[in-house]
Amino acid sequence: MNKQFYITTAIDYVNGQPHLGHAYEKIITDVIARSQCCLGSESFYLTGLDEHGQKVQQAAEDNGQNAQDYCNNLAEDWQAFATKLGLSNGDFVRTTEERHKTVVAEILQGLYDKGEFYQKEYVGFYSAKQESFLTEKDRNDNGEFDPIYGEVQELRENNYYFKLGQYQQWLIEHIEANPNFVAPDNRRNEVLGFLKNENLEDLCISRPKERLSWGIPLPFDSDYVTYVWFDALTNYLSIPRAIGRESELWPADIHVIGKDILKFHAVYWPIMLRAANLEIPKQILVHGWWQKDNQKMSKSTGNVVDPVAVIDEWGLDAFRYYVVRELDIGPDGNWTDEGFAARYGAELANGLGNLINRSLSMLGRYRDGVVPEAHDELAHDATEARDKLVEQLRANELQAGLMTIWSYIARLNQYVDETAPFKMAKDPNQAKRLGEVLYNLTESCRLLAVWLQPYLPTTSHRIMEQLNLPKDIINIAQSGWGELTAGQKVNKPEALFPRRDK
Repeated sequence: MNKQFYITTAIDYVNGQPHLGHAYEKIITDVIARSQCCLGSESFYLTGLDEHGQKVQQAAEDNGQNAQDYCNNLAEDWQAFATKLGLSNGDFVRTTEERHKTVVAEILQGLYDKGEFYQKEYVGFYSAKQESFLTEKDRNDNGEFDPIYGEVQELRENNYYFKLGQYQQWLIEHIEANPNFVAPDNRRNEVLGFLKNENLEDLCISRPKERLSWGIPLPFDSDYVTYVWFDALTNYLSIPRAIGRESELWPADIHVIGKDILKFHAVYWPIMLRAANLEIPKQILVHGWWQKDNQKMSKSTGNVVDPVAVIDEWGLDAFRYYVVRELDIGPDGNWTDEGFAARYGAELANGLGNLINRSLSMLGRYRDGVVPEAHDELAHDATEARDKLVEQLRANELQAGLMTIWSYIARLNQYVDETAPFKMAKDPNQAKRLGEVLYNLTESCRLLAVWLQPYLPTTSHRIMEQLNLPKDIINIAQSGWGELTAGQKVNKPEALFPRRDK
């Protein structure tokens, strides 16, 4: 059976509403998934929700609800959010589903039977906010625990531990032998630095039910529930297994995650899989965080970006364009409302939108909307741009890919200025030349629709509609110059990105 390209986002904690960071991660993952489809590979995209753990239990109690009802209500919001973003995900996982819990229990039991777990008493400190045990090493220079840990309590309790430490050297060697396993490079270096400079402590994989009841029970000891991260990470495997597609999907090609959960994905997860004799994912792709106006986003100060409000006001593709164009995968980014409006005006309305509109308007005005004989004046520029774009999409260089497309748009707008078809139309002796120019512009509009499929799927479809062409997925790498046939009747253009007052 052929391996499908399989990509995931991290699953989101249901202790609140989705924000810009969630939207960004889902959209870049969607662009990569769609790119694969447009490069000839079938792809499967998984996103979803992490619904267990102390924070969820606490949030439900604070809302006067039982935990499952609390999760069900929020899950509706998050699933609607995925729809709002226009995602092409093949499934949506919720960790409270039986299909997920069954696989978690299988993995746990298998590791227990192999002797990978042991029980011991823990005496020390615990952060409910981060759901993690702390040691003296976690204290600041002033002897206190960082505020990110919230209220820290002293604990004495028995738990089950996973023999993480015995795989430390194996993981170092794997990362060194597979330089693309963690990307970008600075995140790979971060993981290697951690592994080479610290002893990997064994991982507590249980919580006593008397302290935390909201979780998946350990299959070998019903007095405990599973540590939320052991449960959550398994989602990437549980869905392919549950839907009977493990052999064609696993291992995952890419896990797209935020930089704050790097250790869980690049250290804990591969070791869990290795211990279970399962293949490990091919890549952990790590993105940065967003600020608003160079400040950390905070509801209390009001400097937040509501993705749904932006989409409702400006349109989905404008939102998708801005987050991918503004922020490369890796560094942190800064959202400004002025920057958004400026990109919308200059790059979407005046750049792409105006080009399509005037190209098809001239074809309608001067040729009754009928495509003239083929001509290849811009073929070299187009082929060069396409090949560069394909290379960038294969390397997940999404921002660079958009810049390549917009460089071609700039070239086309320059071509209109150079050839001045509206002047040519006044001279009957220039009819043949006018036809050549109009073909080059119209065929370029078709290619732009092909290239924009992963990034701006709605806009791509609308351009194809205006060209009176089918909206099927087209292989970007194989779509060359000259496929628009003479005699094709195009439709009247409509504004793709209406100009807006700020």
